[in-house]
Amino acid sequence: MALGDSILSVNDDLPIRTHLPVHSGKVRSVYWLSDQDSRRLIAEKGYPVPVDTPLAIMVISDRISAFDCIWHGEQDMQGVPGKGAALNAISNHWFGLFKQQGLADSHILDIPHPFVWIVQKAKPVMIEAICRQYITGSMWRAYAKGERDFCGIQLEEGLTQDSKLSSLLMTPSTKGVLKGIPNVPEADDVNITRKNITDNYQAFNFKSEDDVSHYERLLTEGFDVISQALAEIGQIFVDTKFEFGYVKDLEGNDKLIYMDEVGTPDSSRIWDEAQYRQGKVVENSKEGFRQLLLNHFPDPDILLNKNRMPERLALAKNNALPVDVLMAVSKTYTDIAEKITGQKIEIGGNPKQEIIDILREEYQLID
Repeated sequence: MALGDSILSVNDDLPIRTHLPVHSGKVRSVYWLSDQDSRRLIAEKGYPVPVDTPLAIMVISDRISAFDCIWHGEQDMQGVPGKGAALNAISNHWFGLFKQQGLADSHILDIPHPFVWIVQKAKPVMIEAICRQYITGSMWRAYAKGERDFCGIQLEEGLTQDSKLSSLLMTPSTKGVLKGIPNVPEADDVNITRKNITDNYQAFNFKSEDDVSHYERLLTEGFDVISQALAEIGQIFVDTKFEFGYVKDLEGNDKLIYMDEVGTPDSSRIWDEAQYRQGKVVENSKEGFRQLLLNHFPDPDILLNKNRMPERLALAKNNALPVDVLMAVSKTYTDIAEKITGQKIEIGGNPKQEIIDILREEYQLID
């Protein structure tokens, strides 16, 4: 079997029956099912949602993005073996733990295959909900330059790189370009304050001002659940991004849920605790890959400077990374997934065909 065959790099060309264009993101593709298929599956599978809930098939890929580019390797490696299955397995684990501990549901209704979720349509809250327990990355770079105000929160003097913060910090930013909100620039990924949110909660898709406090509780309690579980396996939960949305419950009421992915090496920084105690930061997340890229290329400013985006895209397109680099990234993802879930991450020989067979035979979604 060629190495490239085990990688699911293209995930937006599956013959799933759908009447809308496939939405393809950096890592996941979404196939919206017809009203007829949605209703049929809700009835057949007993999903606990109203009968008129729109459903989608969400397929993850093994693509790896960093610095807003998709990277590839030698020997036709268009991604990282095992990455997609590892990300899904970790998210499934945390979502299950949140539900078990009475926090909130997620958008996932069914898991037909390690690469596939069946999800319910949610109306997203337009916030990247970021929690930080340590000062590192972009926050440290800003702090080192003298910045002390982060999303309306004042940080004390004298902090050192990679040190633990005195309390968990919520530093939200906008998700997508939001227009007409006072004091919020019309651009994606803009840091915002709690006051920005409460003063304009409807613009961020919150149903009520009380739901802002509810989202903050789900944020901090979700972070604590993951942080405690990781501590038990010798890992430090450094920072992460959560996303939220609204769905209807069986009575037709709005319900705030977790969505997208959660607590994964793509959306979080995770450090090895034993190494950290010895003064070393060992990343068990995509941050390690980012650092590798910064060290790999002679001019790292291309990767950090948004004004050099054309050069950055050319760099990613024209440079096949060594196989051992991507295999090391694969090991990072699969190792941390196996530690978190206690289950082996199996890398199939042809994941695309496996998905097609399951969705045809068990869900009748492929003609």
